[in-house]
Amino acid sequence: MRASGLSKYASMSRRAAITAAALATMAFVAGCSGATGGATAEGDMALGAPEGAKVTVVEYASVTCGHCVAWQAQVWPEFKAKYVDTNQVRYVFREFPTAPVEIAAAGFLVARCAGEDKYFDVMHEIMASQNEMATGTPPRQVLLRIANGAGLSEEQFTACVTDEDAIAALDQRVKAGLDAGVTGTPTFMVNGEKVADSSMAGLSTAIDAALAAS
Repeated sequence: MRASGLSKYASMSRRAAITAAALATMAFVAGCSGATGGATAEGDMALGAPEGAKVTVVEYASVTCGHCVAWQAQVWPEFKAKYVDTNQVRYVFREFPTAPVEIAAAGFLVARCAGEDKYFDVMHEIMASQNEMATGTPPRQVLLRIANGAGLSEEQFTACVTDEDAIAALDQRVKAGLDAGVTGTPTFMVNGEKVADSSMAGLSTAIDAALAAS
């Protein structure tokens, strides 16, 4: 990696970490409700039913969260087949970076730079690469490889993860999550109500009740 790219990436990492720490502190003093958890938010990435669907399931997660990876591996395939592919629900993914925050932030930025049509594939690939990064492969190497696979050059990758406007927009999405009452990942909300049990059975109970409601 060229020195200039490393410098820019490190600068982005420090800013992301500082911002996330400040926002995390706010979570304990804001006293906000989850009222915005089911509403449409700027920057939402969604699959399944269109906006305005009877049931909206929102997941707040991080590409560096081990529990999020487990949910993606164990629950997502069945959940997607039952509710998303059939357009029974609108599934919304909202970014909520967790430690190491600089890696999570960079991962989300790369997924967005890849484009809406590739966002979920890139995000899931980054999640699947957690163990690789944890066992010694430099995170930048992993993220750059995934970015390249999504059609981004190294120059585009560097520009992506140091884009001040994109970082500011991510900061705002994190704050919106905190305002919705999110304190950890993964957090699921069905029509704005937090669901404590994120297993397929737990989510199905909440979703099916919402679908059956008049």
